[in-house]
Amino acid sequence: MKKYNVAVIGVGAVGIEMLRVLRQRNFPVGSLRVFARSARDIEVDGRKYAVQPIAPQGFDGIEIALFAGTEGEKGAAVAYAPEAVKRGAVVIDNGADFRMDPKVPLVVPEVNPGDVKKHKGIIANPNCSTIQMAVALWPIYKKAGIKRIIVTTLQAASGAGRGAVEQLWRETEEIASRGHGSESDISNLSSKRALPQQLSFNVFPHIGGFAEGEFTSEEGKLVRETHKIMHDDKIKISATTVRVPVRTGHSESVYIETAKPISAQKARAILSQATGVIVVDDPKNNLYPMPKDVEGKDEVFIGRIRQDCFVKHGLWLWVVADNLRKGAATNAVQIAECVIAL
Repeated sequence: MKKYNVAVIGVGAVGIEMLRVLRQRNFPVGSLRVFARSARDIEVDGRKYAVQPIAPQGFDGIEIALFAGTEGEKGAAVAYAPEAVKRGAVVIDNGADFRMDPKVPLVVPEVNPGDVKKHKGIIANPNCSTIQMAVALWPIYKKAGIKRIIVTTLQAASGAGRGAVEQLWRETEEIASRGHGSESDISNLSSKRALPQQLSFNVFPHIGGFAEGEFTSEEGKLVRETHKIMHDDKIKISATTVRVPVRTGHSESVYIETAKPISAQKARAILSQATGVIVVDDPKNNLYPMPKDVEGKDEVFIGRIRQDCFVKHGLWLWVVADNLRKGAATNAVQIAECVIAL
């Protein structure tokens, strides 16, 4: 098997997962370079990696460049992706900068792998919450069509980066040290917050900015990215994105109205056969997907599949996935697998 020279750019939570996923999926890596702002040595699962400071010449000879990206920030890909492409690499970017560029494919391999063929050097990895929803809905879309989606996401701290996870731990430890009833009085930690609100013992409907009016930028991503991935901008999509005190694993309450009638039983059967999906749907025995159970896994887990009692074509689904794995690193490596299969 041909081996490929691979670069991973970024050593935050997603970059670490990219290194882990490359190894776990046996991606045919020839040489591997790891880049960040500054040089250092890191260790992942007992393996040591020498991190080099990023520079254009570092991409010489690289064939696949995985940019870890950071949600909500301008990623390194803006500065360095063109340089990597110029030197012959295919860039797969987990950041948001290229997703809606009409010249850049936005790919979820279970949904639109053929779009990889359209790349001109850069392929975008969708937003984490978009990826898991697209994987869950695509099998139903192919069978019955989808006219409308209403989704509420419950997104983990790790989706906002390492600082948000550290905030969750700090706040929880502070509240625990003060004892019962003190969860609303930790204002002294506000200067250390990576998020706009207290996260421990709290939830808040604010992910991204409010530059788009009454909807946040995260809510806008769910709309635009789903339209682009599914090649159908006629689907009516409305979203509310909520940050919850969970370390890793995004959950989504998804309501859909299909074009053709489909029973919950039929939907369950279709999803049970779908690639990348695991159905866990036995609520009478307390079996349904939960973030604590999907951490470290690559599939999208679906449960609570049920019909709307009042709308003939209405279905509810509960969708959970590891946002650092399928929502970021795994999807990026799967795209790389599609690239080398061309």
